[in-house]
Amino acid sequence: MIRTLQASDGPDVVSLLSWMDGAPEREVFAPDARTPDDLVLENAGKTCLVAADDLGSVTAFAALSPFQDGLLLEGPLSEAPDTLHRLLGEALKHNDNQSVYAFAARDNLPVRSALEAVSFTAMHSTDFYRLTRDQLSRLPKLSALPDGLSLSDTTDSQTYRSLYRASEDTWSERLHWSEAQLQSHLHSPDVELTVLLRGGRAPGFRAPGFRAPGFRALGFAELEFDGELARMTYLAVHPAERGQGHGRQLLLRAAHAAFAHPEVSALQLRAHDHEGAARSLYAHAGFSHSRSVVTYLLEPEGEEA
Repeated sequence: MIRTLQASDGPDVVSLLSWMDGAPEREVFAPDARTPDDLVLENAGKTCLVAADDLGSVTAFAALSPFQDGLLLEGPLSEAPDTLHRLLGEALKHNDNQSVYAFAARDNLPVRSALEAVSFTAMHSTDFYRLTRDQLSRLPKLSALPDGLSLSDTTDSQTYRSLYRASEDTWSERLHWSEAQLQSHLHSPDVELTVLLRGGRAPGFRAPGFRAPGFRALGFAELEFDGELARMTYLAVHPAERGQGHGRQLLLRAAHAAFAHPEVSALQLRAHDHEGAARSLYAHAGFSHSRSVVTYLLEPEGEEA
């Protein structure tokens, strides 16, 4: 039976999430919560469906939530492939003819098959790379900045958006953020920026701000901290400034900054399948490929992908 998620289903859904966590090839976009109480809070405002057996135990989970210009599919999660198809079909009855995005590990063949069977189209894949603290010897040592370049750890929203947009990244969610959302993010204690500027008194000079006279932003690296894990969520160099080693400078300086936090045991970053230069840069800096995720899109009826 497929029905709406109930509060009493929390422990069963948490068990499904734990089952997913047990193997990289089971990964789909799913709730962050790993306790029943947190799950209730996180699922507020979503359309959540489950499949239940004759005893009422939950065997599968899927949800739809607002995302960019459409909806985001969480799941489907199930140990039984035939249940994936049935649950996915029921969930999509609630999409109100909106675009639906889905994410699944490249090796998650049962979920990918279920998505493609209902006309989801693979848009691109994202490769994730990782460096652990005990692999720090792989990371090249820092050298002095070239003459005329300097660093800052601050930005303003206008320049941030401009660089974010110019870098042509496929993940463009932050371009939809309000000014209040962006300011909250930039001032979060869990976010650190390394901004490369042209201008400054000497190599390594830390500019007082992004809009200081005589300074121009060339790119930035962005770190987000989550306990023992640091994520380099963004590495952007303006297209007109590429091919000069700026990306390498930003990568290495941000990576060393991440491990300056004693609690950080690993640093993760990502590159899309069309970003060959980024993947080469990460490999030469000592990062190892850890996993790949495929992004899918289901277009509204009457529109072509």
